[in-house]
Amino acid sequence: MENRKKHQHFIIYKPYGYLSQFVNNQTKRKNKKLLGALFDFPDNIMAIGRLDEKSEGLLLLTTDGKVSDFIRSNKVEKEYYAQVDGIITNEAINLLKNGIEIGFEGGKYVTKPCNAFGLENDPIFPERAKKVRDERHGATTWISITLREGKFRQVRKMTSAVGFPTLRLVRTRVGNIKLGKMKVGEVLEIDHFNDII
Repeated sequence: MENRKKHQHFIIYKPYGYLSQFVNNQTKRKNKKLLGALFDFPDNIMAIGRLDEKSEGLLLLTTDGKVSDFIRSNKVEKEYYAQVDGIITNEAINLLKNGIEIGFEGGKYVTKPCNAFGLENDPIFPERAKKVRDERHGATTWISITLREGKFRQVRKMTSAVGFPTLRLVRTRVGNIKLGKMKVGEVLEIDHFNDII
């Protein structure tokens, strides 16, 4: 009987300034911070979806391609908290909710309807490695955006399209898995992602 190796799954709090990958395929910038610096991951590990270098928060990793495909699909919600430049208006939030045109792969793309709302209180996250900016440069607002799709830099493009560029972006939830009180750079190995939806 074949001895099948058990898949491994991890939840991490990706810090600001890290690429969501294990190999640096950029030729110009060789000193990039990669996920492998956070933990001794197995060789065949992959990030499930990505957070760009300037984004932080919840990132799931697995050795199971089928699990990765399912979580990246439109069946699973991903929630982001975005700190935007200025006091966002209800009109802008409604545009985000209903779908907004963004640039994508050299063309235009209209985002799918999503859940978006302003947060009454600023969320408490650990201080970022690179300071966002100070209050002298004007007010900011925190909003929540929950998507079932994940185009490249989508949240940033969406908030810019409605006139409120994102200054800080933190993914707080994937399905039922929440960032909670994890610390920046923390890595948790879990048995499975069965409870994700």
